[in-house]
Amino acid sequence: MVDPSLYAAFLAAAFALCVAPGPDMMFIVAMGGRGGPVTGVLAALGVAAGALVHAVSAALGLSALFTTLPVLYHVLRWLGAAYLLYLAVKAFRDRSPLATEEEMTAASASGPSGPGRRRAFWQGAVTNLLNPKMILFNVAFLPQFVNPALGHVSWQLLLLGLTLVLMGLTVDASIGLLSGRLSSALRGSRRVARGLNLFSGTVFTGLAVRLVAAPK
Repeated sequence: MVDPSLYAAFLAAAFALCVAPGPDMMFIVAMGGRGGPVTGVLAALGVAAGALVHAVSAALGLSALFTTLPVLYHVLRWLGAAYLLYLAVKAFRDRSPLATEEEMTAASASGPSGPGRRRAFWQGAVTNLLNPKMILFNVAFLPQFVNPALGHVSWQLLLLGLTLVLMGLTVDASIGLLSGRLSSALRGSRRVARGLNLFSGTVFTGLAVRLVAAPK
């Protein structure tokens, strides 16, 4: 279905992209730091779910709408920035200590101020989905490794997109797990909890500013 030499080149390029620190990785580090290892992994799963939607959209040609309707890019850009600022405000206002494992389980159902596990997944998905640069990235990056002579271009794009999602999930889940374990080792200190919340709020604010101010 794909050109073996192009696919090998794609794997190398995709790995380099996945291990390079970026907005999604910083988001996962922030969530894992506040909520623990499981929360970090679930945030990574949420990001991967959003990336999967982008990959399927690119394969189906839906991303081409951005070239014909540029206003969609700006709408998503501002919505994404607003959502990240909302997460930043929540983190800055959160003065509760780091939750225990039992409290994190209850948090996913009752929804306290800290990042519950279910909410970590959905926040990761929404943050990724509202990043229009992800759509443009799929449109610009994936076609470089497609061989039209083999036919089934949409299927080639889909395979490349799925490969990128799985590779990204592996890296991001590892990062979320490590950042969560670090926070678990420091669990119980209110000062550490406050510091992690300030770090999270700063990360979310920086991502929002980057989303708005970065070159279009």
